[in-house]
Amino acid sequence: MTDLALRRVPADRERALKLLQEYGVYVGVAVLIVANVVFTPHFLSTENFRTQAVQVAPVLIVALGMALAIGSEGVDLSVGSVMALSTSLLSLYLGYGVWIALIVAVIGGVVVGLANGSLIAFIGVQPIVATLALMVAGRGIALVLLPQLKDVRDPGMASLGSGDVLGIPYLVLIAAALALAVGFTVRRTTFGRQLLAIGDSRPAAQLAGLPVRRVLILVYIVSGVLAAIAGVLATARLQASDPTSLGTLMELSAITAVVVGGTPLSGGRIRIGGTVAGAVLIQLLTATLIKHDLPPSWTQIAQAVVIVLAVYAARERGKR
Repeated sequence: MTDLALRRVPADRERALKLLQEYGVYVGVAVLIVANVVFTPHFLSTENFRTQAVQVAPVLIVALGMALAIGSEGVDLSVGSVMALSTSLLSLYLGYGVWIALIVAVIGGVVVGLANGSLIAFIGVQPIVATLALMVAGRGIALVLLPQLKDVRDPGMASLGSGDVLGIPYLVLIAAALALAVGFTVRRTTFGRQLLAIGDSRPAAQLAGLPVRRVLILVYIVSGVLAAIAGVLATARLQASDPTSLGTLMELSAITAVVVGGTPLSGGRIRIGGTVAGAVLIQLLTATLIKHDLPPSWTQIAQAVVIVLAVYAARERGKR
């Protein structure tokens, strides 16, 4: 093999890895759609598309907050527990009116996010440790507040969970609006640029005089709020509060959506479009396995494989 050919092999491999990271998630979604069209009965029905869109909405909303945390070179493992806490608070305060209950549920997310951000920004606790502690504590508090499943009987919540505008469910519209808002924040605002600078190099950001602590606290507050909103929407869809199971392993789904969407775990970059596609990929993968009578454990295995492949592609690119 000539020297030119030897040089071309690493270059071709680098190009393939780049394409995989940039567009692999979209190819994965397309492959799953084609496979379902061929092998899954009634996949192209309007009702199926509506169901898939409604189910992916909470995952996408949580993944948006996770993308911000990962973009800052952190992670938020407490998102599933925040969903559980929000459904407990919602159920407890629903008797005071739906808007009061919604506000209290979101405040729960703010408090957890503030605790996470403070531990990370002021005390210097590693994000994985800080959010792991809140993951355990948050679920425990949720179960103390509401030890068991409780039906949610409220016209406003029923409308939120099943209503639509021109055939598009409220849940999907809310998720889409939040995705656009987060995308705009990352690309067009000072906060977004500061977040990416901190994720790229926190010491350099500190030397440049950026408000590192404030930005990190805001990142985790936003992640907590988005997780709380996802918990509220999931409760509205199910018409029940179940802190025992709601949000379980949601952090895995959110991290998977973010990583396969092209956001590196090393921080400094966030791909919102890829995160949306990643959430859709996870939902389609889960639905495909369920429709073909495979147990839920296979979904977790498949997600783990997807994460390993995505991280491997990013790691190989980072070496070059």
